[in-house]
Amino acid sequence: MTNFAELGLAAPILEMLTAEQYVTPTPIQAGAIPHILAGRDLLGIAQTGTGKTAAFALPILHRLAAKPVRAPRRGCRVLVLAPTRELASQINESVRVYGRRLHISSTVIFGGVGAGPQIRALNAGVDVVVATPGRLLDHLDQGNIRLESLEVLVLDEVDRMLDMGFIQPVRRIVRATTKQRQTLVFSATMPPDIRKLAADLLDDPVEVAVTPVASTVERIEQRVIHVDARDKPALLSSILNDTAVSRALVFTRTKRGADKVSRHLEASGVGAAAIHGNKSQGQREQALASFRSGGARVLVATDIAARGIDVDGITHVINFELPNIPESYVHRIGRTARAGAAGTAISFCDAEERAHLRGIEALIRQRLPAEDHRGGGPRTPRPVTRADGTVAPLDVATPAVAAVRPAHAQPSGQPAKKRRPLRSGAKPAPHGAGKPASPQGSGKPAPQAAAGAAQGRHDLSNVRFLSQPSQRPRSGHDTAGAGSTPRRPRRASAR
Repeated sequence: MTNFAELGLAAPILEMLTAEQYVTPTPIQAGAIPHILAGRDLLGIAQTGTGKTAAFALPILHRLAAKPVRAPRRGCRVLVLAPTRELASQINESVRVYGRRLHISSTVIFGGVGAGPQIRALNAGVDVVVATPGRLLDHLDQGNIRLESLEVLVLDEVDRMLDMGFIQPVRRIVRATTKQRQTLVFSATMPPDIRKLAADLLDDPVEVAVTPVASTVERIEQRVIHVDARDKPALLSSILNDTAVSRALVFTRTKRGADKVSRHLEASGVGAAAIHGNKSQGQREQALASFRSGGARVLVATDIAARGIDVDGITHVINFELPNIPESYVHRIGRTARAGAAGTAISFCDAEERAHLRGIEALIRQRLPAEDHRGGGPRTPRPVTRADGTVAPLDVATPAVAAVRPAHAQPSGQPAKKRRPLRSGAKPAPHGAGKPASPQGSGKPAPQAAAGAAQGRHDLSNVRFLSQPSQRPRSGHDTAGAGSTPRRPRRASAR
């Protein structure tokens, strides 16, 4: 598929695409649009930044335009469910842009704002409603919306809904719809729970998977910096002072951490804004508007923004704190290198986050090039001792391995801490043991996907370092013949 004209979309939609200089559909668009136009249920596996909003919005708008009937009062013809307010707002804006040459109405419904305008819009009837599950369920329970005449149901970022605990509300909403609907489910990952949900909701679906769920965009330059937790703020300020960082998204794990980092950057003279779940809707929209306009060069966010922010020109994503869910790393760094641009992802890793790093590297099946800034500055990489006791050479063929120090190594100039040996007979656990295998998926066109599969998972066994099992016998009886002095029997205390 080389251009949108070959997809059979309505003339007004093609005119809009031409005006926006959209010529070639992305893989998810080329794969999904023909099936959606044919009325098939669809399961789409695609990461953020792949153009999936247009993949379902364009054929839906074509369908509505081809059958111009009035939406029922207190009802809608199309319902799109999204996990976050930001994503819902962006989908609604995309529907308005794509359908501006058509007479199609749309509205967005989410919490954190007054319900009055939403109720008035629903009373009149709306062609397309984009909503978050919680607020929509409130309207459904209060009788403000009826879904019996729904024609198309879209669940976007359904894996994120699962993470946020929205699956039961989603099931309640689905039960209120007619079974004669077309259903489209999109997800970046496909764990068993999502697969089961899709099987329950979809009728004879076609599956379109265009992006490996465990891969990262090739245009993103990724690296990790090992740094003490206390030195992270200073290192972040130093990186952001580089003029090459024109627009950066900084991720923290907690809401309090996001506010703290934002205040630190402001005090350092770096324009920054914070966005997280404790912010009001007005504050969140104001922070996003400032970030988009360039008023704030840095946006500090929790994972609520990992899939809900679509801002052009993000040159850098910085993980101030590594996510404890490896898949979140993929979604975080996917905020950069969009629409064919390049980008940089930098991750800070302190001593307590090494397990998170190992999980991420296992998921994306590659070692991240590493730098060592522990103790306040860069260090010369040390030779890496493998689990079998051999030493990996510091050569140009293994730069990522050479840059990673043993997990138990101490910063230069500090004495090594004594480590408790494993019990005699205990076996060191293999690296990555107990971690889930990365989800399967195919992402790029078939040749590249096959090549990636042939490479397989990188050997990460030289990241973890365990002491050898102790040769010390367990009991004093075993040592008596080896020159050791057995313990004397304890005397009874005199009274």
